[in-house]
Amino acid sequence: MFQIPIGWLQLKREKLRFAVALLGVSFAVILILMQLGFREALFNSAVRVHDALDGDLVILSREQSYIVEPRSFSQRRLYQARGVAGVGSVTPVYLGVGMWKNPETHGNRALFAIGIDPAERVLRLPGVVAQQNAIVREDDVLFDALSRPEYGPVADRLRAGAPFAAELNHRELRVAGLYQLGTSFGIDGSIVTSETNFLRLFPDRERGLIELGLVRLAPGASAERVRDAIRARVADDVLVLTIAEFRAKEIAYWDSATPIGYVFSFGVIVGMVVGGIIVYQILFADVNDHLPEYATLKAMGYSNAFLSGVVIQQAVILAALGFLPAVGISMLLYRVSGDATRLPLEMTQERALLVLGLTIAMCVLSALMALRKVRSADPAEIF
Repeated sequence: MFQIPIGWLQLKREKLRFAVALLGVSFAVILILMQLGFREALFNSAVRVHDALDGDLVILSREQSYIVEPRSFSQRRLYQARGVAGVGSVTPVYLGVGMWKNPETHGNRALFAIGIDPAERVLRLPGVVAQQNAIVREDDVLFDALSRPEYGPVADRLRAGAPFAAELNHRELRVAGLYQLGTSFGIDGSIVTSETNFLRLFPDRERGLIELGLVRLAPGASAERVRDAIRARVADDVLVLTIAEFRAKEIAYWDSATPIGYVFSFGVIVGMVVGGIIVYQILFADVNDHLPEYATLKAMGYSNAFLSGVVIQQAVILAALGFLPAVGISMLLYRVSGDATRLPLEMTQERALLVLGLTIAMCVLSALMALRKVRSADPAEIF
């Protein structure tokens, strides 16, 4: 016959206290999920350009910290890499940040610009691949349709069949087409254009200086072996990385070299501490109220392990019932925040399971702290 857990019966007896405990757990879970969601969105958005690169290795300046502040190096490094066995092709990539002038509001905003060779496949973005011929024309660019709206109604105008002209670094340009890349904590919008147009938009830049070298391997070549061979051949003023290493370098910068990653990680700790304190106070008060009952059970021969199991039951019930509504609310907040910030905020199964585990651990730890009074309870003293 099914027996109702004692922990559940004790919790529901004090309905107000039970409701407060669930609210506390749910608040802590929402806080943890939001912090982890924003932290993951930070990392995923930071490597959007990295993930879009159609190559196997990259060459970049050793002085470059992250992609939004690129450092130039000599294109000769690419020519040196081209002679290494296992290299199929090399392609220069220009990166820069210019000031975009919204033609309607006349407001200025920083814009990330990528200059590529239109004859080479550099970015694995359908909108770029299909329209690379368009950027050959003078002053024509492709615009990221997922850019923030402060740049103007670029996407709406082009989808309606109307032209759109703007200024970048005081030079007039035309938007010839759209692609989709997305924003990040460092990039609010971006354009892709040809190398020649890029140098027109950034007249102070030299053609022989680039910010990124994209290396494609010959069929059957090992990325690690070719990477090591290029490192041995070129000067040490550049780094040679696989795409995975390039991604990891960018994520490590945002995680450890900026306060943003620390803030989100600290928010997770704060959420657990807040939730743990609330659960501890609720369980401690419940244990204190039922101390005579616990003492009676001990006098009847029930062990401390049995009594501890009752309190841990309560902790697990609080964790489960507080977790479920918190996930639903967090998913709604993800959607609202994602629409407002255009960051990739979405609930993943792995994150939900991680937070569920953290929630159970938080509640059980609080229960173990509250159990000290049960273990020390002496039936003779209580009665």
